[in-house]
Amino acid sequence: MLSFPTPRRLPASSAPLVTAFLLSVMMTCIVSAIATLLSLGPTPDALWHWPRAWGVSWLVAFPTLLLVLPLVRRAVARIVAPMP
Repeated sequence: MLSFPTPRRLPASSAPLVTAFLLSVMMTCIVSAIATLLSLGPTPDALWHWPRAWGVSWLVAFPTLLLVLPLVRRAVARIVAPMP
C-alpha cells in the first residue's frame, strides 16, 4: 500500500494571520469584481481593469483586517453567549 507523506501545516499561532489573509483575498476578489462589472459593464475592458482594482483593494483590506479582527472578535464575544 502506498503511503503519502503528511503535508506540513503552519502552527496554530499563525491562524489569525492566515484568517485575515484568506478573508481579504476572497472578499476583495468578489467585491472588486462586482464593483468593476457594475461600473464598466461585462466587457473585455472590465476584465482588463479588474486585477488592478483587486490588487489595490487587497492592499487596503489585508492590513485593515489585521487591525480590525481583534476588535470584532471582542465585540462578538460580548454579544454572543458562549457555547455550553
